[in-house]
Amino acid sequence: MKSFSIFAIALCAVVCCSVADDTYTTRYDNINLDEILASKRLVANYVQCLVNGKPCSPEGTELRKILPEALKTKCAKCTPKQKEGAIKVITRVQKDYPEEWKKLAAKWDPTGEYFRAFSAEAQAQA
Repeated sequence: MKSFSIFAIALCAVVCCSVADDTYTTRYDNINLDEILASKRLVANYVQCLVNGKPCSPEGTELRKILPEALKTKCAKCTPKQKEGAIKVITRVQKDYPEEWKKLAAKWDPTGEYFRAFSAEAQAQA
C-alpha cells in the first residue's frame, strides 16, 4: 500500500472543520478530488495556502485550522470517506506533484514523525 501523509489528511478534507467532537464535518465530502488533483493551478493554490499562509479558500482556511490536530491524532476524527480521500490524494500528489509534496512535508512534518505514525495506522486498517 502506498504511504500516507500530510497532504492526504489535508486534502482528504480540503475539508474538515470540527462540528462535533467525534468526527470532522462531512460538508466537503462530495468535493471532486480528481478535478482538484488534475489541476496544477488548484493544487498549487492549496499548497500555497497550507505552506505559506497565502490567501485560502474557505475550505483551505478550515483545513489549516484542523491540520495540526489531524496530524497528531492520525486523522482520528476523519470519516471512512475522508480517509479514502486521503489515500487518493497522497498517491496522486506524491506521483504527480513531487515538489509540492516536499514543501508540504517540510512545513507540516519536518521530522517525519506524523508521516510514519499515520502510515502505520493506515496500513493496519488496510
